[in-house]
Amino acid sequence: MQEELWYQIALTKIPEIGPVSGRKLIQYFETASAVFAARKKELKTVSGISEKAADQIKNGSVAAAVDAEINYLKKKQISPLFITDAQYPHRLLHCYDAPLLLYWSGTADLNAQKILSIVGTRMNTLYGKNATESILESLPKDVVIVSGLALGIDSIAHKAALKNGLQTIGVLAHGLDEMYPSQNKSLANAMLQQGGLLSEFAHQTKADKYNFPKRNRIVAGIADATLVIETAVKGGSMITADLAFNYNREVFALPGKITDLHSSGCLHLIQQNKSAVFTSTKQMLETMGWETQQDGGDSIQLKIFAQLSDDEQLIIKILGEDGPNSLDELYSKALLNSGRMATALLNLEIQNIITRIPGKKIELR
Repeated sequence: MQEELWYQIALTKIPEIGPVSGRKLIQYFETASAVFAARKKELKTVSGISEKAADQIKNGSVAAAVDAEINYLKKKQISPLFITDAQYPHRLLHCYDAPLLLYWSGTADLNAQKILSIVGTRMNTLYGKNATESILESLPKDVVIVSGLALGIDSIAHKAALKNGLQTIGVLAHGLDEMYPSQNKSLANAMLQQGGLLSEFAHQTKADKYNFPKRNRIVAGIADATLVIETAVKGGSMITADLAFNYNREVFALPGKITDLHSSGCLHLIQQNKSAVFTSTKQMLETMGWETQQDGGDSIQLKIFAQLSDDEQLIIKILGEDGPNSLDELYSKALLNSGRMATALLNLEIQNIITRIPGKKIELR
């Protein structure tokens, strides 16, 4: 087994071999050791394997790097997970570009029955922070939370998971010997005891900007669903959401005000029909088939309401006390001018808090 591991690591260190071509080699030869034992002519019969790639497999130039990696794994007791291993995250097997090898340190089950990825901006608002914390507080304890251990929403999600007794996994864009950002070192150490850290990158791999999109595909592919809290139209969270959508995973987006830059990406995902509108934890659990006897999923709605404007809260109060109202009735009770009323109603409707019903009336959902 140790000898096979040597060849598994060696395959990931061949510059011309990526996840897709490496997987084709394993499918053809069955084991990594058989790949290195094959003749150059036979290697080139595999689709996508070039002359240069075959030369690199046969020249033995990666031997020193492989030895160093194995020594590091032993020293730090890190578990290597090859794509053919039983412990390898099976959801990733359905992704065409799944990593050949993952490095894992932690206690969580990478094949748990319920895994949710949460992503969002590094520059979150109070609304995003409160929403994330409330969602994590209301989730069943058997949901495993995955994120990228970045600042902002990622860190908030990991911390809230730890606080509420949920296992949480950080997927890194560098080796497990690094921690980026450095502010998250203590958080990462806590996660090792209640979740874990996962990376496809060997030790001494820095947090290069090109590694983050690669990290994002693992965040998207390892989970049953991805929840986007806050994001602009461009950024890592949108990449993750698009990947999850393309992997046929469920995507949920937390709506926000149309004037809020941090919600523009979420609204874009909803507009493009790439995500469902997140309205409550209960709604998400029902969509995923994750309902439990534990109720309280609607608590997120109540806590988010506290972040609404005074005009929006006033309308909610009127509808909550009086039931459905016509627009004229709301005008007379709220005493708002037409501009403020229109803005408040639009924001509430976008967030799926109110709905229009027959008779030209408006009611709370």
